[in-house]
Amino acid sequence: MSPSLPEQRIKSDVKNVMTDVLVKLLYQENTTLNSFLRDKIRNLETDRRELVGVFGKTGAGKTSLINAVIDERELLPSGDVNACTSVMIKVEANMCNTMYEAHIEFITKEEWKDELWSVSQLQENTTDQKKDDEDDDYQDVVEKLSALYGEEWKERSSEQLMDPKYFKEIPEFLQSTEKILSCETAKELSAKMIKYTRTESNHGGERGIKRWYWPLVKCVTVKVPHDFPQHITLVDLPGNGDRNKSRDTMWKGIVGNCSTVWIVTEINRAASEKESWEILKSVSSLLGNGGECRDIHFICTKSDVIEDSTDHSANLQAEILRRNIKVKDAVRKEFNKLHKIKKHFSDDSFKVYTVSSKEFLKPKVLSAENTEIPELQDFLQNLNDSHSETLNYVSGAHGILSLIHGARLRKEPGIHTEVCEKLERNMALQLGPVQREMGRACLVFEKHLCEGVERAKFSCEKKLHNFLYPRGKSGSGYHRTLKCVFKSGGVYKPKKGKQINLNMKLSSFLTDSIDEEFRKTFPNERKCGPFNGVIDKFSLDTESLKENYKDVTLQLIFLQTEVNDREKIYSPYIFHLALEQFMRFKKKSYFLFSFFHGKIPFLTCLTGEKN
Repeated sequence: MSPSLPEQRIKSDVKNVMTDVLVKLLYQENTTLNSFLRDKIRNLETDRRELVGVFGKTGAGKTSLINAVIDERELLPSGDVNACTSVMIKVEANMCNTMYEAHIEFITKEEWKDELWSVSQLQENTTDQKKDDEDDDYQDVVEKLSALYGEEWKERSSEQLMDPKYFKEIPEFLQSTEKILSCETAKELSAKMIKYTRTESNHGGERGIKRWYWPLVKCVTVKVPHDFPQHITLVDLPGNGDRNKSRDTMWKGIVGNCSTVWIVTEINRAASEKESWEILKSVSSLLGNGGECRDIHFICTKSDVIEDSTDHSANLQAEILRRNIKVKDAVRKEFNKLHKIKKHFSDDSFKVYTVSSKEFLKPKVLSAENTEIPELQDFLQNLNDSHSETLNYVSGAHGILSLIHGARLRKEPGIHTEVCEKLERNMALQLGPVQREMGRACLVFEKHLCEGVERAKFSCEKKLHNFLYPRGKSGSGYHRTLKCVFKSGGVYKPKKGKQINLNMKLSSFLTDSIDEEFRKTFPNERKCGPFNGVIDKFSLDTESLKENYKDVTLQLIFLQTEVNDREKIYSPYIFHLALEQFMRFKKKSYFLFSFFHGKIPFLTCLTGEKN
């Protein structure tokens, strides 16, 4: 839900004030303090978003689910068995205008040149081999080139395929800029963006599309103009990353930053469907240690479908609900078998939904409540409401204005030194537990890593041998797979089946050795913060200081707003960045102590007069 009108007005009024302050600061002397204040004002507008990653195999109903959740039946194209979503699609609120928009980000020209160059290499390497369906690399290239060039690519060199005539419709690709499609209706936008997002087996066919541009697309961000939670981004993700390096890097980054993950599968085989569980296992290393994920939702789609049922009365709804309960129990039992994932996610973090997008958008048998789509919408709204953009902005502005006005007031001699000494003592006391806990964590990690190294010395060779000579696999087919693994730096994504990651296999002795300790130090669940919650307890005790030192109340208010902004500490949710962020906080506090001591020149009055 978008912010209420009163909230929008409050934020708008405060923003106008801060804009005026920033303009005046820009015309003043470029002191350390002025530079600091300018940066703080600019950073007030930072948009903090919650990412919800949506995974699932082709045909599982991901697109229909997203359409239902955002209550837009015709936005993302779905329903064609010969088509699938080929690129990452983000869906979020359009806060700028009332249009439906698609912001298309392309891969670079250099990346496409590299892919075209690899065509000639593949053709040379497969000349004397049978180019069959087992040769994933060759088939992948054929699919991409046929989508973009039709049959022409077979008669052209890689240099000729970069001719601008092939990109007349997308000059933005050649210019390395973003392409924006803007429409008044969801249906119109869906028709326009399909060639940038979907793979179709007939490469155009009935739609009359000559060129499909999805091979050149890195990501598409779809913006909807209606009442969708403004701090939420739904991300329709390919289940196993991407062979293109930049797309795969973006994929890993987004998966690691997802606060919630939706695993989507059809209800009829929800518990036994191997691919859904494999997707969850494959992304677990990014979701668990070092990831932002706090919730995993297993979403069983097409709950309106009951096999061999001819009943269309109220009894059918009751039958569906009974079946849904059984499915949820079966899925939870399967989840309980995933011991490695359960180390990071408790039973409270895992929820199962049985949904019907079809019945929600066009009800016949199920009530809206029993489609469970409203439950997912409520979850997104609650997630969104944890971010009060207006409160964050106003609180930050209040702190900055307090610092500015505090700098302009007359100072009683000796007060600043006295306050600063107390702040320094408070900080030393508060930093003690943090430093001790961080030191303890470093020692424990080092100890476990040394143990992992010793295990690796004795077992690494055996693991590598098992990888190179697996049981039941041999011959040219497996040789090609091995060649692809080593050519791509140890990670290979076959078109079908599980990702092969030799790097992870060989480094597993080290990662496994610190896995348990990392989970305790950086828990995914925010009930207890990192380092056993010592950062949560950090306080400069500014409230009691304000009671005793009225003259510096405004500066103390600013300090408190900085301490309260916990997200600055939590956003880089891995060990070395947590340390780095904490040192930045310490340095910032040193700046303020210097300010109290008069080592930094006082701010010139906003009118241009000196204090």
